Amino acid sequence: MHIPDGYLSPQTCAAAYVVAVPAWAVAANRVTRVVKTRNVPTLAILAALSFLVMMFNIPIPDGTTAHAVGAVLIAIALGPWAAVIAVSVALLFQALLFGDGGVLAFGANALNMAIIAPFIGYGIYRLIAGRSPLTSRRRVAAAAIGGYAGINASALAAAVEFGIQPELFHTASGAPLYSPYHLSQTIPAMMLAHLTVAGAAEAILTGGVLAYLARADASRLAAGRREIPVTAGDGAMRSGRRLTPARVAVGFVALMVLLTPLGLLAPGGAFGENAPADLNLGQLGLRAVPAGLARYNGFWSHTVLGGYGFRDGQHANLAYILSAAIGIAIVAAAIFAIGALIERAARRRGVVKPEAA
Repeated sequence: MHIPDGYLSPQTCAAAYVVAVPAWAVAANRVTRVVKTRNVPTLAILAALSFLVMMFNIPIPDGTTAHAVGAVLIAIALGPWAAVIAVSVALLFQALLFGDGGVLAFGANALNMAIIAPFIGYGIYRLIAGRSPLTSRRRVAAAAIGGYAGINASALAAAVEFGIQPELFHTASGAPLYSPYHLSQTIPAMMLAHLTVAGAAEAILTGGVLAYLARADASRLAAGRREIPVTAGDGAMRSGRRLTPARVAVGFVALMVLLTPLGLLAPGGAFGENAPADLNLGQLGLRAVPAGLARYNGFWSHTVLGGYGFRDGQHANLAYILSAAIGIAIVAAAIFAIGALIERAARRRGVVKPEAA
């Protein structure tokens, strides 16, 4: 679902930033309650988890690759504005360090996966869950459905952004300048995989993690929900003693790092994601790669491990694991840094008292 540079026109990228930048500004202001509490480590872990699950790509015939995002999970646990920050940070370093998604297209990718997905999914979750207790099965089902809806809304947005390019941006002869795929191609290709495999993966991830937290430590779900009962009974919050949620989370992230080479099973070249040369020009009725696509596709060339691999292409599994380890460390550190900056700004405005932080 990551859109590389060159597939969207500069105008489309600029329009996406016009939406994304104010959303980031509002998110920084709205997450003050989250960053002044113990939830910052939780946000860092969930951001790292989002980074990792996006490395597990699923190949789509005649399309691009699909993957889970984890945005709705973060929105349910800590609120949709926290999800905007966490997923945007993960997407930013994926683009800068590993070339997964474009730098010019970062605003569009953030709009799709860090803004549309969490708000759509969280809205549906709230609608279904209602005022049911935090530990109820109804909330688990609502989380799974919300995750499914969120990722499919994100996929539809990406498909539309791809598909409108040939209609809006083309030469005098009608040749596309950027993405050569029309809506009749992008929507079926994206939605088929997300309505089936990727959507199911997102639903299992979101519902499964929420079910675990509700059973192990429902207080992790209580941030900003003081009016919602924890359980249908006495309202006491259960918390594991030996295998705490924090330890389980660290162990799960470590396991995910070791399993990330499974993402290598999906080459993801059907839309020419890896390089414009991968495009089937004959099938598209083109004689050459679209001019704008060829011009902007190599815009950012300062990746550390481009494509999560070494430059010589050797030791692909090791490179993927190393990329995952570097990525989660940087994403987690960035979340802590952003939390500190937001907390400092809130103190200056008098929103947060020093002793409360």
